[in-house]
Amino acid sequence: MQKEGQIGVTTENIFPIIKKFLYSDQEIFLREVVSNAVDATQKLKTYASKGDFTGELGDLSVRVSIDPKAKTLTVSDRGIGMTAEEVDKYINQIAFSSANDFLEKYKDDPNAIIGHFGLGFYSSFMVSTKVEIITKSHNSDSPAVKWSSDGTVEYKMTTADKSDRGTDIIMYIDSEHKEFLEKDRIESILKKHCRFLPVPIVSGKKQEWKDGKYVETEEDNVINNTEPLWKKAPAGLKDEDYTSFYHQLYPMSMDEPMFWIHLNVDYPFNLTGILYFPRVKSNLDLQRNKIQLYSNQVFVTDSVEGIVPEFLTLLHGVIDSPDIPLNVSRSYLQSDSNVKKISSHITKKVSDKLNEIFKNDRSQFEEKWDSLKMFVEYGMLTEEKFYDRAAKYCLLKNTDDKYFTLDEYKSLIESNQKDKNDTLIYLYASNKVDQFAPIDEAKQKGYDVLLLDGPLDVHWIGLLEQKIEKTRFIRVDSETIDHIIEKDDNSSIDLSDSQKEALNEAFTSQIPKLDKTNFTVEFKTLDETARPVQITQNEFSRRMKEMSAMQQGMAMYGEMPDMYQVIVNVNHPFVKQLVTETEGKEKDSIATYAEENSKLKQVIDLALLSSGMLRGEELNNFVKRGFETI
Repeated sequence: MQKEGQIGVTTENIFPIIKKFLYSDQEIFLREVVSNAVDATQKLKTYASKGDFTGELGDLSVRVSIDPKAKTLTVSDRGIGMTAEEVDKYINQIAFSSANDFLEKYKDDPNAIIGHFGLGFYSSFMVSTKVEIITKSHNSDSPAVKWSSDGTVEYKMTTADKSDRGTDIIMYIDSEHKEFLEKDRIESILKKHCRFLPVPIVSGKKQEWKDGKYVETEEDNVINNTEPLWKKAPAGLKDEDYTSFYHQLYPMSMDEPMFWIHLNVDYPFNLTGILYFPRVKSNLDLQRNKIQLYSNQVFVTDSVEGIVPEFLTLLHGVIDSPDIPLNVSRSYLQSDSNVKKISSHITKKVSDKLNEIFKNDRSQFEEKWDSLKMFVEYGMLTEEKFYDRAAKYCLLKNTDDKYFTLDEYKSLIESNQKDKNDTLIYLYASNKVDQFAPIDEAKQKGYDVLLLDGPLDVHWIGLLEQKIEKTRFIRVDSETIDHIIEKDDNSSIDLSDSQKEALNEAFTSQIPKLDKTNFTVEFKTLDETARPVQITQNEFSRRMKEMSAMQQGMAMYGEMPDMYQVIVNVNHPFVKQLVTETEGKEKDSIATYAEENSKLKQVIDLALLSSGMLRGEELNNFVKRGFETI
């Protein structure tokens, strides 16, 4: 038999189109060719199971081999093979109707081209000057066939000398792509795209170290695990199976996952997989795109945005669904109903798992909360449905390391932490060490203080303020303790305007000039035993600055100076003495007086020191003055 002709396509030449539009992701040609070989092998196993094939199955491995001298890369299988008629149908007649319209529509989306019209095999021409197919059908009566093309629409078909069933795809690698003749490069591609395929993929022979060098053994080098954990029934698996598989996925990870979710859905869509909750020590440990997406055990991508909600991209693991095509395009993900259903289902399963742990083992949930917190907060901020579910089990931790649900904490503080407007005030600290003094004062007042030290907390409390009626979050150092929860309006100050002006000048003249920092002097009536001077920072302005560091569109707040209030306690004996000694003086005289008043300098520096704002020369001068008084 000998036949020559043109490949039946409705555009002049498919090969330049493939090379042009798929240039950015050339390595997928090997995934496509190997996947076809696996499909052919799986079909033969199906035929055998149904009695449609009665021959000996034998070795069903797909073999990938390199011949550097001939400059060929070959993928061989022992699957169903093809007859001459089937080669003509599946290779020579490409279902490519309306090709020009399609190419125009998807010209910026290369992955949409391959797969959309069954072009997997033709991706081999991205890296080849010529491709040959030598195939023999599992039907023993059919002769073997050889097909070849040099990258034009011309092809040749002849009878071939092949005794065994199956197909060999022989790719003559062009000079621009010599990397695909390197053993290590081919193995890295196979391990990336094919390491969980259901048929053994063999790439040469295993090597061992002998006499100071690596030598090949007789044992096949199988690069894949044909029975990955996510394809097995959860009932028969142990914890060590899941942790072992986690380290197979992430061999560089030193930590164990906290827990996992085994997905196994067959209606209304097909979905299997395992999602792991990584142990997060800090926000620096967070890594996106650690979930691997597979389609029938063929690797597709690890950029799963659009398939899972954004906050779930912080998880690790595997998702496998034949309902997501092997070649995923962004336009597909945005419109496909199955993808949306899968996304919603995964969100629900994750929430159900968290709720299950919370209900069944509260102490375990609390132990894991510091690692879970950022993940849960992110979900509540970005997914309305997840917020509704998570509000039942998300936790607040106070500065005594005790944990409360939102409802539990509300019950704890509502009798003592409501202001004059009946608004419930949640006091919090972002650093137990730096804010020790105001935390201690709040506790002495009978208040409870939360610890909110995560990078998402400032956004999260803003969300809670919107969701929980008549609620405000105030950092414990943003106001004096007597005024942080205003109980009444009895806050009159018994100073004349001239006395206020004199005091303001005395303090303002001695406050150090700090870069991008503004201080405003305020007078308040506190207990005479309270500190004479305290420095606070307005909750709103500070919160806006913190949010601007993480949120685009708020850069203007990041450029604004830090605004601090210097709170002067007009009831303190020292301040009363200052009022007496500055009253009636001219502005210049007050500044001179303040400059010579070492106690005033020390009081201001103590307030700055307490707020972590005394540094450099000012700190050195403060220490010197301290020694001079001894």
